[in-house]
Amino acid sequence: MPDFAWPAGSATGVGSMPGTDVAEAQRTIFGELPDLPHLAELPERGPGADMIGRSAGFLVDLPVQVYAGRWQVAPRPGTDLRRTADLLERDLDQLTEQGDGFAGLVKLQSAGPWTLAASIDLPIGGRLLRDQGAVRDLTDSLAEGLRRHVDEVRKRLPRASLLLQLDEPSLPAVLAGHVPTESGLGVYRAVEAADAATALRTVVSAVGVPVVVHSCAPSVPLQVIRDSQAAAVSLDMSLIEDLDPLGETIEAGLGIFAGVVPTRPVPGRTPDAKAIAEKMTTLWRQRLGFSAEQLARQVVLTPACGLAGAPPAYVRAVLTALREAGLRLSEAR
Repeated sequence: MPDFAWPAGSATGVGSMPGTDVAEAQRTIFGELPDLPHLAELPERGPGADMIGRSAGFLVDLPVQVYAGRWQVAPRPGTDLRRTADLLERDLDQLTEQGDGFAGLVKLQSAGPWTLAASIDLPIGGRLLRDQGAVRDLTDSLAEGLRRHVDEVRKRLPRASLLLQLDEPSLPAVLAGHVPTESGLGVYRAVEAADAATALRTVVSAVGVPVVVHSCAPSVPLQVIRDSQAAAVSLDMSLIEDLDPLGETIEAGLGIFAGVVPTRPVPGRTPDAKAIAEKMTTLWRQRLGFSAEQLARQVVLTPACGLAGAPPAYVRAVLTALREAGLRLSEAR
């Protein structure tokens, strides 16, 4: 069995949390997810805290700005980037405070190159995705920026190990040629799977820590993620229709960050650790045919996607249930 960076029976969050109080969010994360806490993301704070703006803040020598409600390549850094940097600095300060002395594994997050290319506009109009050269520049810029980000967090948490999550919700649409043009009357050309893997691999190779590629969209391209040399894939288990590609991914040695709890409350149901563990065990052992020991080592339990829109009480219930379910999986080895 491959070595995995996380402890057996781990649970973690996808990234986003509700509200605007980063200190409270980071305290909750370290309290509820002691084996694999993550850097909190609070998109309710507005532009610069959203996934695209926050991630674009990592770009090196590729400034962006908000124009007509969208992020766009800018001629020079301006107030939007300063706000983005200020929000990130506050978040890192809280990570440093709450994680003081922490010697375990911590997860960071950023949008990946394909989601950024499908979401950021060129100055002349249209998404970056339309220009292959611009996508290469974006990828190189992101790789360097995330390398610097990882180095910064290493200085702040010198005893911790780090894991980077690349959020790629747009990747399936990019590969299928389903990203709409700004008019909505057309779509951008489909990107070849090999090209998609190459861009992801550029980032994976640069950052110097294990990378998990996350997408809570349907039809996650597991082969592309395997070819990117990522250490793990993160996906919404309720969207999986064909188990064969998932089984092949497991056999290839990738970690599975399994989204097993809805991101919104379901009337009449509360997150239940026993039910989560039993459902995951049934899938893993009876339908996929892998061992209980492998399940506890290879799988990290997560919510189905980010929790930004969920009530705080539900968020705590989800994280508590995931942690307890992970312990059940570990004890069942």
